[in-house]
Amino acid sequence: MSGNNLAAMLSVHPCRGLVDEKFQVVVQNLFQGQDVTLHTLMRSDDNDFWEAYGHYVCDDDGTVKVAEHACVGGSYQGIEPMGLLWSMKPVPGSRTGLRLRKKDVSTPMVVNISVYCGHISQGFGETMALACAVAERWYMAPGVRRVDVTEGRVRGTLFLPPGPGPFPGILDMWGGGGGLVEYRSALLASHGYVSMALEYMTPKTMLDPSEEVGNQYFEAAFTMLKEHPQVCSDWVAMFGLSFGAAVALGMAVYSPSIQPRCVVCVSGSHVQPVRGSITDVFKEIEKNVHKTRYDEENRVIWRDLLLPIPSDPVKKVEVGQLQCPLLLIVGEDDQNWPTTESAKDMEKLMEEAGNGHLLTILSYPGTGHLIEPPYTPHVRSSNFMSGQLRQKVVVLWGGEVRAHSSAQEDSWHRTLAFLQQNMYDTDPKRPGSQ
Repeated sequence: MSGNNLAAMLSVHPCRGLVDEKFQVVVQNLFQGQDVTLHTLMRSDDNDFWEAYGHYVCDDDGTVKVAEHACVGGSYQGIEPMGLLWSMKPVPGSRTGLRLRKKDVSTPMVVNISVYCGHISQGFGETMALACAVAERWYMAPGVRRVDVTEGRVRGTLFLPPGPGPFPGILDMWGGGGGLVEYRSALLASHGYVSMALEYMTPKTMLDPSEEVGNQYFEAAFTMLKEHPQVCSDWVAMFGLSFGAAVALGMAVYSPSIQPRCVVCVSGSHVQPVRGSITDVFKEIEKNVHKTRYDEENRVIWRDLLLPIPSDPVKKVEVGQLQCPLLLIVGEDDQNWPTTESAKDMEKLMEEAGNGHLLTILSYPGTGHLIEPPYTPHVRSSNFMSGQLRQKVVVLWGGEVRAHSSAQEDSWHRTLAFLQQNMYDTDPKRPGSQ
């Protein structure tokens, strides 16, 4: 038996690919009916270790194919081709409140995959593996270029697809934590878009420490992207998550200098003082801080701060005026933002205004606030530093592991299809146009 175990073969294909690409994990040269455990281990850019594992039974040929065979136990169950990634959690003994995010997109996420004899659930580091393999998961495809942006007050990172272009552009904005988050922009560039990850709510993006970023900042960023020589000036979209979605909606409707080709909003809301600045949005939210709730583990629940959805039109973006296609991605278990209620109200407003045909809503049960690119491990709660208050808290984001992970995969592929339809297929001058 030891001889056969020593001959065990573990393969992963592709061994190098984009993070939204599926891989195939296969174990061969084992015994018929043999119990084995597949284990993945990855070190984050913060030097924390994340792992997942699945219990399998070899088929008649002594083979396990993760894409075809059912996992009978572990951190996930059933036929789950990518369960070894999306079910990852911090290893026992790790710091609390972790969230897996790629900080340096110029390097891959390196996944170490091992197979062990028997069904085990712990002690992987002290157990001899039958075979091992390594997979590299990249946000940047070969040829994508990363360029720091320091133009006027605008700060961010530009990601350019391979080739001369011109390409459609996307202004990419993250949430209320502020700062600079690059990995989604890098992935969008890998799919053919000039994408700019915009930094905001940091000292570098303020004229002085007492001044917060205003609407002019986002207008300047949009204009800069639009005028880039490798960008089709009339084909620029806005992509926002959480607070970034609120910014995108407000700018798309009210800014005279911003006319996006389409808008993607993930886990966002239209509730904000209309025609106000970003600072005004935070002031309105702070008025309702008394509505903050805490769960049994003292994790912060902020979704009530914007509820009930106001009937006063001056307290929400007049989405009935929107002139471009809008994709809303909603997690029905979002504990951070009232996305379900907001989406229903936006749908009502747009139908009443006669532009309901521009709206697409993707709503997912059991899904929380942090809807990330595919196969990113689900995090129900994590540490969070408020960009406005500069206060560290543990926030409850919501979501259940399997449902949330499925929503991430489905929403990402449908987002790419939405962008393709509105940024490539409808432009006769663009490559791939119909």
